[in-house]
Amino acid sequence: MNTRANTAVIGAGVIGLLTAWQLRLTGCDVTVISPSIAQDASWAAAGMLAPISEVQYGQDDLWPIMTASRAEYPQFLATLSRATDVPTGYRENGTLLIAADRSDRDAVAELAVLQREHGMEVTALTSSILRRREPGLAPGLSKGWDVPSDHQIDPRQLVAAARAALEAELDPQQFREAGAPVRWLTATVTAVEESAVEESAAAAASGESGTLAQRFSVTTDDGAAHRFDSVLLIPGLGYPEITGLPETCPLDLRPIHGDVLRLQVTPAQLMPGESHILDATVRAKVNGRSVYLVPRADGGLVIGASSREDGLTGTHAGSVQELLTDAVAVLPGVKDMELTEVTTRARPGTPDERPYLGQLRPGLVVSTGYSRHGILLAPLAARLGAALLHAAPQDLALQDPEPQNPALQDSELQSPEPPESAGGQAAGLSAQDRQLLASMRLTRHQE
Repeated sequence: MNTRANTAVIGAGVIGLLTAWQLRLTGCDVTVISPSIAQDASWAAAGMLAPISEVQYGQDDLWPIMTASRAEYPQFLATLSRATDVPTGYRENGTLLIAADRSDRDAVAELAVLQREHGMEVTALTSSILRRREPGLAPGLSKGWDVPSDHQIDPRQLVAAARAALEAELDPQQFREAGAPVRWLTATVTAVEESAVEESAAAAASGESGTLAQRFSVTTDDGAAHRFDSVLLIPGLGYPEITGLPETCPLDLRPIHGDVLRLQVTPAQLMPGESHILDATVRAKVNGRSVYLVPRADGGLVIGASSREDGLTGTHAGSVQELLTDAVAVLPGVKDMELTEVTTRARPGTPDERPYLGQLRPGLVVSTGYSRHGILLAPLAARLGAALLHAAPQDLALQDPEPQNPALQDSELQSPEPPESAGGQAAGLSAQDRQLLASMRLTRHQE
């Protein structure tokens, strides 16, 4: 008889897929329910793993979880790579912070001071060193800073690797506790409801008291009802459209649209032996606007940083124009590249960019609202979401559910230790995990 937990993961963005993988590692038999796989915010994301250069004023709550998740990436990817040889797209290429002119320099310099005050490694570069590091950058840029520990991952490659691992027949010697390959259900979830069913005949035969076990009914848009032992809700902006239990805990989510450009270096731009005109990821301020340039190993370049709440779901022409203008101001070679794709997607935003991660009921967890940090936070969100799924409410107690400043000490912020667990599976909620959950918006069992 199969005694493994029958678990539904609703949503198939990067966080949904990595959570499904984490659940499979812990022995769950997982069904992923979504109308598509990683075609929304995950499809557009550039994949910067940048807890330092992503720092903004007034977001102290985010620093601990961003840094902790970045520290978990190597171990998480190593476990994934034992299950499949599909590349994850991870690159340790560092990040440069660039200020285009004097006013931009003052703004970036003030932020760099704040970063260093929190123990982060940010080093000012002279103009000559910056030119030697990246000769393709525009001459006359005002200032540059080196952030060597901020790297990148290609979300589209990560999705392909996660899908392959979820579907693989895993080596039982390496993955002794793993569940079966994932089941995919292409559908939109319309309702999640709770019902009580009598305990199994095996439990009754053991002489235990006649308690009731909780089960969840998941209704899809074709009218079918599917029953699961546990459910993890990771539907992004689709959360408010799901009736039933989610209605008992409304979340303040809003769509934040971003326009992202993808370009390709042309052969004429390269010298013999070169594969790109840019090595490091660049995050720049140009005339007060932010722009990032993320070079891919195959000669691709991702350009972004637009953020709109104007109600336009399609691509905004002005944003595209500004991105190209600012990118050329930093890296003149952009104007000679091939423009291969313009992508516009909405990210699930919250009032203060703190994500929602918590247990609505025992066996029912919600994980959404990751805004522009979804790729960076994915390993941490996956591990904590899996651990929360079967945590008892008393195990979720926090000293302060809405702390004024839950940031970790500087020593922890610089290099938090990823949890030790065989094969990468969730090791339960440690004291540090509970502190990290305190940095999010939803951490308690909801009555």
